[in-house]
Amino acid sequence: MARSAAIPLAPGVWRIPTVGRAFINSYALADDDGSVTLVDCGVKRAPARIVRGLAAIGRTPADVTRIVLTHAHPDHAGGAAEVARRTGAPVAVHAADAGYAEAGQAPPRDPAVTGARLFARLPGGRFPAVGVAQQLADGDVLPVGGGLRVVHTPGHSPGHVSLLHEPTRVLITGDALFNVAGVRWPVKLFCTDFRMTQRTAHVLGELDYDVAAFTHGPEITDNARERVRAFLTRLR
Repeated sequence: MARSAAIPLAPGVWRIPTVGRAFINSYALADDDGSVTLVDCGVKRAPARIVRGLAAIGRTPADVTRIVLTHAHPDHAGGAAEVARRTGAPVAVHAADAGYAEAGQAPPRDPAVTGARLFARLPGGRFPAVGVAQQLADGDVLPVGGGLRVVHTPGHSPGHVSLLHEPTRVLITGDALFNVAGVRWPVKLFCTDFRMTQRTAHVLGELDYDVAAFTHGPEITDNARERVRAFLTRLR
């Protein structure tokens, strides 16, 4: 089966796989005027896949007017500097992750997790530094296709955000939750504070949405909110 460069989730909303069929995903949200907001830019080599995804929906890099990062990790912000260069679009990220994006360095890992302590001794977590034009805050509503709400879900990183596109009822979870062989938590050793990740993710069960879109794993379109709530309730 041919790999799709862009998968439609709702009118004006597409998932763009940047690694594998759904292992790492970016998202494109189109406005009526043809402008596009990109959510996440994958790893450093991802921009070519993003450009192909834009072409698949009839857009070019020149149509991109905004880049939103869910957090400053290399698999989400690694391609941001190059995508920003190609598009000329400003980059937005939560204020608590802005300094890490501009330094090109992922936030520190959770010292309570043994594997994270070992990984912290090794070089890594670097990605091309990217300028931040807008620092986001919880509750911000960006003018994207009728309203893209910022939901601060810290823990995976200090400034990690999920994003709710209210008109289409699509929730982009970021790395608050994965959907890899089922809904699950992100990998502990890549979190800044794993316990905080578990606490703050519960807000995702209280939002209203029909589609749960993950930056790792395929989307859920059938009873998405109920399935996310079932996962969160079970672990609570």
